[in-house]
Amino acid sequence: MKILLLFVALSASCALSEPVALFNGKDLTGWNPAPLPGGGAVNVLSNGIVECGIGDPLSGLAYTNTPPTMNYELALEAMRVEGSDFFIALTLPVEKSFCTVIIGGWGGGLCGLSSFDYADASENQWAEGLRLENNRWYALRVRVTPGVLQVFLNNDLYTARIEYEDASRLSLRSGDIEKTKPLGLATYRTRALWRNFTLTPITALQPSDKPRVE
Repeated sequence: MKILLLFVALSASCALSEPVALFNGKDLTGWNPAPLPGGGAVNVLSNGIVECGIGDPLSGLAYTNTPPTMNYELALEAMRVEGSDFFIALTLPVEKSFCTVIIGGWGGGLCGLSSFDYADASENQWAEGLRLENNRWYALRVRVTPGVLQVFLNNDLYTARIEYEDASRLSLRSGDIEKTKPLGLATYRTRALWRNFTLTPITALQPSDKPRVE
């Protein structure tokens, strides 16, 4: 009996570390269009890809379930089809706080985090300008672990490693992005495609997931 219980426990642990699809490829079950003034339509195409229409200025989605707030990884593929601003604004929870990972903002190329110590993605030390092309898929991963938030675009095209001793240093930029909590996606005057959005619980910390010892 003890061996059987151990096997069940190990099986459950393995299952928890498997990616969970956040888009079902059929409809927007689990999501609501964010109540953004001037928001464009968000639809699921016949191939299962989610299309986010151009907003005036924002369009997006908000998750209707309760996401984890620690020890998880989000992964997403995204394409900017039309427009010249951010095609990913990924709002996510960190303990009791929230923040937004921005890809392609401020004229089309800025990547960063809004906000840290109330400095938005264009103002803090993780801001980086890239040349991001329309009609090209980009892969984003974000890892949230105690004291560390890591961002990877195409693994190494853009990376950020944010250490925080207190999650209250993370916050959302003031404004309508609040309407994409607790977990959400948005664009700014941009039509985007999103696919393969997954959430994976982190059951074992890697060395990079832990704050560096000074």
